[in-house]
Order: sequence, then structure tokens, then C-alpha cells
Amino acid sequence: MAYNLLKGKRGIIFGALDEKSIAWKTAMSVHAEGGTFVLTNAPIAMRMGQINELAEKTGAQIIPADATNVDDLDNLVAKAQEILGGKLDFVLHSIGMSVNVRKGRAYTDEKYDFTAKGWDVSALSFHKVMQSLYKADAMNEWGSIVALTYMAAQRVFPDYNDMADNKAYLESVARSFGYFFGKEKNVRVNTISQSPTPTTAGQGVKGFDGFISYAEKMSPLGNASAQDCADYTLTLFSDLTRKVTMQNLFHDGGFSNTGVSQEVIEKFS
Repeated sequence: MAYNLLKGKRGIIFGALDEKSIAWKTAMSVHAEGGTFVLTNAPIAMRMGQINELAEKTGAQIIPADATNVDDLDNLVAKAQEILGGKLDFVLHSIGMSVNVRKGRAYTDEKYDFTAKGWDVSALSFHKVMQSLYKADAMNEWGSIVALTYMAAQRVFPDYNDMADNKAYLESVARSFGYFFGKEKNVRVNTISQSPTPTTAGQGVKGFDGFISYAEKMSPLGNASAQDCADYTLTLFSDLTRKVTMQNLFHDGGFSNTGVSQEVIEKFS
């Protein structure tokens, strides 16, 4: 059901890889709500994914950019405004990657150049994106910037590895930059802490299916799907959440506030 929530709004969506990805579903939902955007991803991810198909479906142009490269980001921000015909109203940062996880390195046996790469891609890139937007004065007043995170930033999920540290850093950047963006430009910055979601990125984490079924049993409303997350993101891009900023918003069916559920007790007793 469309409400025209984003009619006339323009933005950038980072990280759509394939139909399972939250960024992909968000792009489809933004399009349905009347928003226009450019899509961007790292050149290597674009070769792996199906981003061209998404661009066709949503009438969006694609601008390749390495989110860790400031020149790429400056170019992206300038080109996006050219293509879309003005300043931006929304940005979605849906990027995360750990080389340690990919290479099967334990948290207690990190290879630190892998750690630095993952941190740059997953967390520092959010600062770089916002700094490019901020310096170019590219955001409209009351615009909205959202990044996706996970509760491993607050609580230990052993196999989530150094991604947990990356997400903690990402959430801190949202608060810190959110202050300056709010104070000076009336732009809001938030993170959505999503349920474990079976995306291509998520499934790279060891024991991920176990994460998902445990969270499902723990959450009173069950896990939030990628589509649910896209819908929630729309509300944050809309004018209905103008005074929500610097928040880490749990979108997890109630998991984050549940100590234990009957299903979990029954499973273990």
C-alpha cells in the first residue's frame, strides 16, 4: 500500500546487491512511495550483484563508488544532485564487511590489516559519506540519513566477530555526526538495529541460521524481515519523524528487551 510518503524526495541508496538485500527492498519501497534516487555500490559488488536490474525497475541511475574513498564519495554526492535535480532528502548506508569473518579468523586471532579494512568499509565509511554530504551542503533541511546496524554492538554474539566492534563504532559516528548535522542543517541521523536477516552479507557469518532461529524464538513479534526493515526505513525518511535523531532504533520484534521467552525455556528444560 502506497501513501506517497516520499513524493518529491531525492536520495542515495548504498549497498543494494541482490533481491535479498535490505537496500534493494528499501529502493523498491522508496520508489513505490514516490521517491527518486541514485544507486551506488563498490565496483566489485556491482559485478557480483544484480544492481542493473534494480536500476531498471526503479528508473534509477547507478554511480559506482568505493565508500572508503573520499574522492569517489565527493563525485557521487555532486553527480547525484546533478542527476536528481537538487539537494538530497535521504541517504541509506547499508554497507558491512569483515575480512576476518570471510577468511575464518577467530576474534582472538584477528589479522589486523583485515580488521582495519573491515572497519573502514563497515564503519568509517559512514563518517566519510556524511562528511562528503556535509561539506558539499548536499542535504535539504529536515533530510534523513540512516545506517543499518546489529545488536552485537551492545551484546556479545561470539561468532559475529569484529563486525560487532565495527557496528559499535558505526553507531557512535551516527550520534556524533548527528549532533553537528542536526545543529547546523536540521538533518537527522539514525541507525536501525535490525533482526538477524538472511541476506547475502548476513549469511557470511558462522552459525547464522542458529542466530535467526534463536532470535525468532526470543522475539514476541518474531524476527523483522528485510521488507519490514525497508518499511521502517521509509518512516525515517519521511516527514513524520522529523524530531527523531541520534538514535539507535531497535527493529527486532522485541528481541532487545526480552530476557527469555517460554519457547527458549522449553527448548532447554
